[in-house]
Amino acid sequence: MAVTTVANRLGIRAFQESPKVELRPNYTLDDLQAVIRATYRQVLGNDYIMESDRLIFAESLLKEGNLSVREFVRQIAKSDLYKNKFFLANPQIRFIELNYKHLLGRAPYNEAEIAFHNDIYASEGYNADIDSYIDSVEYMESFGENIVPNYRGFDVYRGSQTAGFNRMFRLYRGYANSDRTQLEGNNARLTRELGTNSTSAIVPPSGGSDGFSYRNSSDSVPSVRLGVGATEKGKVFRIEATALYGQGYPKTRRSSTAYLVPYEQLSARIQQIHRAGGKIASITAI
Repeated sequence: MAVTTVANRLGIRAFQESPKVELRPNYTLDDLQAVIRATYRQVLGNDYIMESDRLIFAESLLKEGNLSVREFVRQIAKSDLYKNKFFLANPQIRFIELNYKHLLGRAPYNEAEIAFHNDIYASEGYNADIDSYIDSVEYMESFGENIVPNYRGFDVYRGSQTAGFNRMFRLYRGYANSDRTQLEGNNARLTRELGTNSTSAIVPPSGGSDGFSYRNSSDSVPSVRLGVGATEKGKVFRIEATALYGQGYPKTRRSSTAYLVPYEQLSARIQQIHRAGGKIASITAI
């Protein structure tokens, strides 16, 4: 069930209008390829995958009916490809955030969930931790054996929590975005919210109704957050910005960073970023 009538504005229309991808009985080769593409896209966080990276053996087992979609998901999540992209390249908490997003289609609800997966990894290892997502009752009730996991964190479902909707936007930054190319890099997104049992204001993926290009910083600041004017003195703002990497020509926007800036220094910091050739993606009161 859709939970919002402004899905287009929030940048989640593509998920609310697309049917679940399922490998049904008597599937065609086109059906199979659609499932394989959707599974790679979901589990790998929309990151680019080269032909040589594909799990050909697992794909063959799926094609022959010897592997379910759930087991194909497991194969990807346990592969060196997944480990190199998300496990080795990120702190443990960020890795857990991404596992919830990739495998269960939602954001973590509380610190207990983070601690649970930390404990499994510490006591039983990587594979057991991956199994704990895919073998969970939640996974089976949501996706079963042959539905590709999807971003159900944008919907209302049994057992869902309101905080999860807001937090999904801290993990999801647009349909064309990759989990390895976000402005915040490999930093954990939800540490503060989970630690304080709170949620931040929703800042949707930047861009127009159909795209995710950068939007003007003036549009990025919520006018009201928890009933308090976002431009009130004494507040602290979080600026997401990209910077021009390196010198010479051509200049390519590659590096990114986030600043925590008091209200009194906000204008000066914005001007400094612009003078340096950077571009502001969003400004959020925290």
